Amino acid sequence: MSEFKSDFLHTLQERGFIHQTSDDAGLDALFNKETVTAYIGYDPTASSLHVGHLTQIMLLHWLQATGHRPISLMGGGTGMVGDPSFKDEARKLMTVDMIEENIASLKHVFANYLNYDNGAASALMINNAEWLRPLNYLEFLRDVGRHFSVNRMLAFDSVKTRLDREHSLSFLEFNYMILQAYDFVELAKRYDCRLQMGGSDQWGNIINGIDLGHRMGTPQLYALTSPLLTTSSGAKMGKSASGAVWLNADVLSVYDFWQYWRNTEDADVGRFLKLFTTLPMTEINRLSAIGGAELNDVKKILATEVTAILHGRAAAEEAAETARKTFEEGATSANLPSIEVPAGELEAGIGILSLFVRAGLAESNGKVRQFLKDGAVRVNDMASNDDRQIIGAGDITADGVIKLSLGKKKHILVRPA
Repeated sequence: MSEFKSDFLHTLQERGFIHQTSDDAGLDALFNKETVTAYIGYDPTASSLHVGHLTQIMLLHWLQATGHRPISLMGGGTGMVGDPSFKDEARKLMTVDMIEENIASLKHVFANYLNYDNGAASALMINNAEWLRPLNYLEFLRDVGRHFSVNRMLAFDSVKTRLDREHSLSFLEFNYMILQAYDFVELAKRYDCRLQMGGSDQWGNIINGIDLGHRMGTPQLYALTSPLLTTSSGAKMGKSASGAVWLNADVLSVYDFWQYWRNTEDADVGRFLKLFTTLPMTEINRLSAIGGAELNDVKKILATEVTAILHGRAAAEEAAETARKTFEEGATSANLPSIEVPAGELEAGIGILSLFVRAGLAESNGKVRQFLKDGAVRVNDMASNDDRQIIGAGDITADGVIKLSLGKKKHILVRPA
């Protein structure tokens, strides 16, 4: 890989964001010469993105931070089709209303990483439904579809993998890569967008857009992909034992988000500081050299810095303080995640199995039984191994709550409603 001279590409290289580019020298020269507009596309398949999307969001952040213009492209059109890349089955089709609701929810996250109100340097949020939904099918086939070779499309890894496993690939999904390529061309024409970025699994789709642009008369377009991240133990980024690590606070609490990063594996701390915080490299290099017991303090810094970008500095520091009180002082903090249970139910008493499932600490009664056998279950900081234990109003503490704990790091407060 080249040694980049432009601020943007040098920053990405230094922090470990670059997996592949379509033309190192050409892209570096472009960034040195002018203000570059680049985009990443996001299909609104859910109301929140998760931690697995953060690498790409940070690409857009650094693009703007180094003086260029990012576009966060919302897939209001492509979301109606669904990206088949490396999926074994088709995504569930969504209605226009569902897509619009999800886009509105996603905007809140992007606003924490990008400045959409900064004059000429503003980031743009654009919906590809603007040009995809009004398309005339026959004209599109004639003007755009004729540039695509089915033979070549079948050879793409994202498609080939699906077919090799003998999983069905619908004609609807097969069109996705054409639509994504067309997005790049439209953005080039409308906004002088010259670069598409994404995860390394999107390489084939992005190259398709470059080829289509060449055939349809755009200036030279470029591709840049980031590595698909896994933790050192091989786990996929964005997943935890209890499910996806969502970015929206209404889906995952700030405290649980902070805890996800606090639990980073030792071998990943330095890499994650580079990718997911905006700390200067001199500070990251200093922190990365710390080992032993002091590494736990570095993990807290990582958790607080990542959380501060998404949820604000005050919320991040509150989550850190909640964790300190809970783990270092053994206190019941009012800021722990909580659920409400009708007071009448607590008066009658609730079985420990069903209450732990209800609190989201386990998927099933069977899982709770296993946790009980393993000695991982505590109620108000008292160990329990009785799967017939009844929890009720008599367990409410002086703080007015019942504290449920799974292991040392997962806690939920039960509040009478």
